Amino acid sequence: MGDVKKVVLAYSGGLDTSVILQWLRDTYGCEVVTFTADLGQGEELEPARKKAQDFGVKEIYIDDLREEFVRDFVFPMFRANTLYEGEYLLGTSIARPLIAKRQIEIARETGADAVCHGATGKGNDQVRFELGYYGLEPNIKVIAPWREWDLMSREKLLAYAARHGIPIEGRKEGGGSPYSMDANLLHISYEGGVLEDPWTPNEESMWRWSVSPEQAPDQPTLIDIDFERGDPVAIDGERLSAAELLSRLNRLGGDNGIGRIDIVENRYVGMKSRGCYETPGGTILLRAHRAIESITLDRETAHLKDSVMPRYAEMIYNGYWWSPERQAMQALIDETQATVNGTVRLKLYKGNVEVVGRRSETDSLFDPAIATFEDDAGAYDQKDAAGFIRLNALRLRLAAKRRGR
Repeated sequence: MGDVKKVVLAYSGGLDTSVILQWLRDTYGCEVVTFTADLGQGEELEPARKKAQDFGVKEIYIDDLREEFVRDFVFPMFRANTLYEGEYLLGTSIARPLIAKRQIEIARETGADAVCHGATGKGNDQVRFELGYYGLEPNIKVIAPWREWDLMSREKLLAYAARHGIPIEGRKEGGGSPYSMDANLLHISYEGGVLEDPWTPNEESMWRWSVSPEQAPDQPTLIDIDFERGDPVAIDGERLSAAELLSRLNRLGGDNGIGRIDIVENRYVGMKSRGCYETPGGTILLRAHRAIESITLDRETAHLKDSVMPRYAEMIYNGYWWSPERQAMQALIDETQATVNGTVRLKLYKGNVEVVGRRSETDSLFDPAIATFEDDAGAYDQKDAAGFIRLNALRLRLAAKRRGR
């Protein structure tokens, strides 16, 4: 396997990627460049640098991608009010194209001829990473160790680590989390453990960012979110960067028990999988964005967006962020957001997000003079409705006559 000279590894410093680093050297005899992305996962990343240095890695990248992640990936996705299968806010899915993009950039910077990820052969992430790689660099060599090696259990990974003197901190028997977790500024996901039985309830001790709705404060929290061209820009009048804004919504939502879901989803690779997701800020943002659109978008435009959203969500879930069809659909979605400007007021209370007000000084299509139940002074002639109904009923009447023959 001497065709690979240098490989960029997506590296966390944990058990899997530490074993992969050594395995790449053993199997390919290549130089390894490590890349660790800070997406707001809340972990100290310097230990990953120290571990890579201890391995003798010469080129180590630890990049703060939080702002780019929210501004260029999360917010564009939320302009579409995106939900996969009606529930999942795509917290893991939307992070993968950015990681793939940065890996390819580093490969170009360092002259690497291959990239490597630690996703297993059973999940969606292998597809998401590799579609991203090939969509950005069609001739790149991709190494997926879980599809090549025979280290197919945790015990074999630990044995390999022991043979090669790879330190595994915090991996004592009975220690650590019993779940497979993925975190970034948008969410935390939990899989495995007791969740592999879809009938077994999730454990309260599992959740990291939010209190249970039952333990949330007895008094509601009111907040205002300002939008410009479909993106949130301020909370309670304070302008914030994209990453700061989502971080604050996460805290507000978590304090009020918002953003927990427990679902069974259809993976792209064919199986059903149960996962629990904690997305407090995203849950608030979705509700707020739909509310500001409700007064600023024309009916048919809003319905068109709703009709394409499931397909758009599937593209992101399945890994097609860099595809021409996703980019075309994004252009359509972004065009609709020019008038999505204004403020939404929300009440956060014991797991619920309630819209209590919405306004747009520049782009509201809500006209109280027409919508009123009081005297509208001729703004709306109710007699016009008779012809409207007759025209729309014509096909129904014709069908009824045919049935009655």
